[in-house]
Amino acid sequence: MASFERNIRRFLLGLFGLGLIAATVELALLEHTEPGVQRIPLFAIAAAAVAALAAAVRPGRLVLRGFQLVGIGLIVVAGLGIYLHYQANAEFELEMDPALHGRELFTEALHGAMPALAPAIMVHLGLLALAYTYRHPALRRDDIDEERTP
Repeated sequence: MASFERNIRRFLLGLFGLGLIAATVELALLEHTEPGVQRIPLFAIAAAAVAALAAAVRPGRLVLRGFQLVGIGLIVVAGLGIYLHYQANAEFELEMDPALHGRELFTEALHGAMPALAPAIMVHLGLLALAYTYRHPALRRDDIDEERTP
């Protein structure tokens, strides 16, 4: 069973790495590199890559807790990105037609020039990080309690 879990964890980490590469390529192709908020996903991806590498090489308790924090951070970054994309699209649509409101504004903003839901890829990555650490043997309490007893 331990071998199966280890293989699943490797697979999840591999998917995580591929997702980081895909997100980086997409951001580069979209020239999503202007100073300010456009660089937030790039910094998040860099932090995630370091955390994933550390988890692969040295999956200790502290490293895995850090990887969990990075996973949660990616989900937060996704929420911020979705909000910022939607907000920019809504502002543009209101400039074009100030009478827009409600569902019509919402629909137009979702279909705007900036892909409003594109940042959701970070949710996927964050969930992969959390799945990798779920019930990881290095995070088990009984292992720590045994280490503390003389």
